[in-house]
Amino acid sequence: MPLLFSYGTLQQESVQRSTFGRLLDGQRDELPRFEPSLVRIEDAQVVAATGNTHHSNVTFNGREDSRVSGTVFEITDTELAAADRYEQLAAYERIAARLASGKMAWVYLDARSASEAA
Repeated sequence: MPLLFSYGTLQQESVQRSTFGRLLDGQRDELPRFEPSLVRIEDAQVVAATGNTHHSNVTFNGREDSRVSGTVFEITDTELAAADRYEQLAAYERIAARLASGKMAWVYLDARSASEAA
């Protein structure tokens, strides 16, 4: 089963219920060599609906002392496809990353910065 690391809204119970139809069971973990960042929301309808002007994101910086806290979840392939739809892959890209625990997990980050992390 795939592992998914979330540092943002996929940790929220309401988002999990609406995206996966259930609550996910996860474990705290960290994403090394990344730092928190923000991405401007370009869709005026999303801004109006959420009241937010930016999405949480992470940016690769390569520094060993940088870490982003979050939760790693074991999900199904079908749930991974649902997460892809939720993350709107036009704006975000899914990459494989090694977590502080040593686990390999999928992580979503802004598509503009994904090439730097590969």
